[in-house]
Amino acid sequence: MRKPFMAGNWKLYKNAEETRAFFEEFKPLVADVEDVDIALAPTYTSLHAAADAIRGTNVALAAQNVFWEAVGAYTGEIAPGMLCEAGCRYVIVGHSERRQYFGETDETVNRRLKAALGAGLDPIFCVGERIEQRRAGETMKVVEEQIRQGLEGIGAEDPPRIVIAYEPVWAIGTGETATPAQAQEVHRFIRELIASLWGDDAAGA
Repeated sequence: MRKPFMAGNWKLYKNAEETRAFFEEFKPLVADVEDVDIALAPTYTSLHAAADAIRGTNVALAAQNVFWEAVGAYTGEIAPGMLCEAGCRYVIVGHSERRQYFGETDETVNRRLKAALGAGLDPIFCVGERIEQRRAGETMKVVEEQIRQGLEGIGAEDPPRIVIAYEPVWAIGTGETATPAQAQEVHRFIRELIASLWGDDAAGA
């Protein structure tokens, strides 16, 4: 049986001081939680403050993005090894906002996934369709394409380390809501797709 996993993406919120204050209140609330894996993804500048705050707890640290090179002239990017040094276990890859605002493609998502895995980070791989794609009945087509291209060239030993997060982009800021049934329909499709690629164990069946 799959263990539930809950991850919070803080996006562009909370500086280091606010991060420390948050964890002072948050840690007692989840101290006895053993049946759910928990991860939080603060901003880059708050990673060290978060890592210090959660040391010795049941909360894992995640980053919001990662670059595919270890070093180089890439202004503004963060290397996988830097995230490991900061204390991260997870990293979000392919978030819809990265795709929408910063030109992420399935190809660049694939490069980031490979770099994260190679550095020992566990990726939280985001997939999902936009409102026009949902209305056109293209949900499964879009999700399958994102998964197949995002996981291109990734070996069968790696899928158990990858968390695939279905993100119904069409329900963000549109006034529409994704029902549990709609989400479960896509989750089932994703598990079947992963099973067809790497077997039931990889799909968490």
